[in-house]
Amino acid sequence: MHAQPRKLSLVAATAMLAALAGCATPAVTGPVEVTRFVAPAASDRLARGTVFVETAPGSQPDSLALAPYKQAVARELVRLGYREAPRAGADQVAQVRVERFATGPEGRRRGPVSVGVGGSTGSYGSSAGVGIGINLGGGPREMIGTRIGVMIRDKRSGATYWEGRAQFSVSDNSRYADTTASAAAVAEALFRDFPGNNGETIEVRVRE
Repeated sequence: MHAQPRKLSLVAATAMLAALAGCATPAVTGPVEVTRFVAPAASDRLARGTVFVETAPGSQPDSLALAPYKQAVARELVRLGYREAPRAGADQVAQVRVERFATGPEGRRRGPVSVGVGGSTGSYGSSAGVGIGINLGGGPREMIGTRIGVMIRDKRSGATYWEGRAQFSVSDNSRYADTTASAAAVAEALFRDFPGNNGETIEVRVRE
């Protein structure tokens, strides 16, 4: 006797979910803006030998949240021809700096998204802190920005051979709002056509 009303309620619930899904705001994924700098006469030292990937000086101690970015950078360096090695035995070091921050629908920056890095020197100063609020309904979404900086240095002398910077923004419902996906995207864009032209800024589209 009660089977029919229950069936109707399930149908109504399914229809409601479908309607809500139809009203959801599409995910937004911006291009990655990449700038690279190459030291004169350093090209014959790049993409060869051993390298150790580390957190850039001035950053807070490592955290699990920062790990995906360092791992993504290491994967790209190995793809380019480097061999990973412990710091003591590495010829070069790749110093990684990351900043993640949220921007509200009104366009104002809300604050950093914690990735385990903090007050730092150089091009990518940042401060770790609070998380962000997620808008689960339709309408304007919060945007999450990611900036990464990598400097490849000679370990012995400290001379900088190469520096790269990459940044992009995605809506909070994009799959690239996840740190692992974000790390892979910015690292791939940063090292595309390595080492790049000195001082040139390019845009790299991210595959959905």
